[in-house]
Amino acid sequence: MIETIIAIGSSTGGPRALERILTVLPPQLKAPIVIAQHMPKGFTASLAQRLDMLCDIHVREAREGDILENGTAYIAPGSMHMTVIPRANGQLALRIFEDEIKSYYKPSVDALMRSIAPLPIKKIGIILTGMGSDGAMGLKAIKQNGGVTLAQDEASCVVFGMPAAAIKEEAVDKVLSLDDIATEIIKILGV
Repeated sequence: MIETIIAIGSSTGGPRALERILTVLPPQLKAPIVIAQHMPKGFTASLAQRLDMLCDIHVREAREGDILENGTAYIAPGSMHMTVIPRANGQLALRIFEDEIKSYYKPSVDALMRSIAPLPIKKIGIILTGMGSDGAMGLKAIKQNGGVTLAQDEASCVVFGMPAAAIKEEAVDKVLSLDDIATEIIKILGV
């Protein structure tokens, strides 16, 4: 049974930022991680494979219908949107699709985060380095639904656009350096 879910959104500089966070997380992590990294088609599978080799948790490119499991990170396929949907049996599954959402960004961080916001479990939303404002409204939805929201600080970002937009929307509980984000996740989960 999933009691906590973590959603991460990133863009420019995101692959390296994800590596710095995910490689610190313990294998017994008591939450699944869903990730929207702005990338074109064909690049996310190799990113997931590389991270899986480096991390103690499992990392994979998400597939339609995947059932979320603790200790696994699911990266949205490049140029595809990903949302989390509750199943009747209490499980959480992934939906992967292309064009139903009007968004300049694929995958849309906002769409992913908005999908977890109403879930009746503990939620952690994280915005990392990237251009633009994708994720600000999704992070705000998580915060408004009782979740914990984190943003990467300007000093450790390649581009501070996405975190800055989320901070401007008052969607962020804590602004942390990249190295402190993994520590905060572990602290929140009590692992």
